[in-house]
Amino acid sequence: MKIFNSTIKQAFASVCLITSLFITTESATAFPIYAQQAYANPREANGRIACANCHLAQKPVEIESPQAVLPNSVFEVVVKIPYDLTAKQPLASGKKGGLNVGSVLILPEGFKLAPAAQVPKEIKEKNKGVYISPYSTKAENILVVGPISGDKHQEIIFPVVAPDPATDSTISFIKYPIYVGANRGRGQVNPTGDKTNNNTILAAASGKITDVVTKEKGGYTLTIQDTTGAEKTQEIPMGLELNVKAGVVVKADQPVTKDPNVGGFGQTETEIVLQSPARIYGYMVLVFFVILTQITLILKKKQFEKVQAAEMNF
Repeated sequence: MKIFNSTIKQAFASVCLITSLFITTESATAFPIYAQQAYANPREANGRIACANCHLAQKPVEIESPQAVLPNSVFEVVVKIPYDLTAKQPLASGKKGGLNVGSVLILPEGFKLAPAAQVPKEIKEKNKGVYISPYSTKAENILVVGPISGDKHQEIIFPVVAPDPATDSTISFIKYPIYVGANRGRGQVNPTGDKTNNNTILAAASGKITDVVTKEKGGYTLTIQDTTGAEKTQEIPMGLELNVKAGVVVKADQPVTKDPNVGGFGQTETEIVLQSPARIYGYMVLVFFVILTQITLILKKKQFEKVQAAEMNF
């Protein structure tokens, strides 16, 4: 058992290392790992998943899972993260790039990521380049993935193994909820609380824009003159598009750039039944006897009709 736990910890550390390498690259634009560092449980008491704290725009997400599963069986939970593949966003460097995606899947207690040996080959092929890991060593029922390329992974397949009540007394044959959260694109707030460059820039003061200078390396410098004649300059980072020009009068906190955010976060939920094999067998036996009874009644009716017809002829 100790060797098994040690292996799990080493595997988890390896996944975290791989994920951190993705984060340090310029294309890393979704950071589910931040939630792992800040929240022991990503689902808050009000039902909101922590990713929504940084990804402020709401976007749809879909989840597909079996209606019922048997104990100790491997099944798929498919999370769909749709968005316009032509959409581009400002990266941390200010350049435009594609959207990455990430997801958090909150399973019932006892459900966990299926061991690699139990995952079918076709699922492994579909999940090539996708690194799924437990949320933490204490929360194996919560799975996290990302950041990964959204262009190739608008559907993420989570291979899950169901628990067995015969070996775990805390598990029952009942209906359980499954929660999922998924984001596409960069967030608007960093874990430190400061804004990212994936936000609309607001005017620093009220007045008339007297000059707009395009920087050689990208971005703009705005000069705003207030009613007293005082001038204030405002820097606009590269990657953003202006929606104002020289001569326009603006008010403080009025947007001077277009909204660069094309991504967002969504969450949804579904239910799954951990089904007892004995119940299925019992149901099949019941159906068999119901069908047998119906057939017997039909045969008896036919027999009665023949006897009745014979008596009439006699």
